[in-house]
Amino acid sequence: MQVFTMEIAGLVVSVQPLFQSTREYCRAYLTEKAPEFFVEVTAEELAFQQQLLDVEAMEEGLKRREFTDPFLERATIQRRVADQLLNKNTLLLHGSTIAVDGKAYLFTAPCGTGKSTHTRLWREVFGDRAVMVNDDKPFLQITSKGVFAYGSPWSGKHGLASNVCFPLQGICSLHRGVENEIHPAMPEQLLTLLRHQAHVPEEASLRQKAEALVEKLAQSVPLWELFCNKEPDAALLSHHAMSGDQ
Repeated sequence: MQVFTMEIAGLVVSVQPLFQSTREYCRAYLTEKAPEFFVEVTAEELAFQQQLLDVEAMEEGLKRREFTDPFLERATIQRRVADQLLNKNTLLLHGSTIAVDGKAYLFTAPCGTGKSTHTRLWREVFGDRAVMVNDDKPFLQITSKGVFAYGSPWSGKHGLASNVCFPLQGICSLHRGVENEIHPAMPEQLLTLLRHQAHVPEEASLRQKAEALVEKLAQSVPLWELFCNKEPDAALLSHHAMSGDQ
């Protein structure tokens, strides 16, 4: 297959894929810039990725799934890119991220809680003011000027993502609720969740770097807890609080 080059959160990476569909999957991020990192996917790496996903499913109490080779290739590239981006103080965090009026908001929770449902409400309520950054695997770059949320190709089953970058206004732990209620959270309240939702590599040195970035992230942006239903008022309430719109 033909080598292609893409840029993810400021990292220019060249990829030698096994499947042509991988290039198409990453098409919104293709670039002609000179690569600084190279990924060549092998059959052995596909088998290793399946093993990693088997362990993840077991830890989450989910049923094991046999993934297709093209899916495993995309997941392998995601893992390799996420490992490399740690060297640029950039962390992959599982969550649904949306931007309104040029500011990004990330909602995180265990799978099936309703993150995508909530950001869909934001899109319905705010219309053209809203841009979907990434519905599953955004990258967060932690800098001296703040935290910035980047889109990526790895955007979950709905494929909702944009090749964009916005300053991150806040991170919100989402819970299902009958009534809508949001309140500020302290870092120690959300650290366990953030550690669980972050990409943490197998390699010890990178693992330490990822764990340190999670703690720095928790100190760098406002944190919130939201209990919500599926009504539009939930989006209005969470945006009002997190944006500081008084």
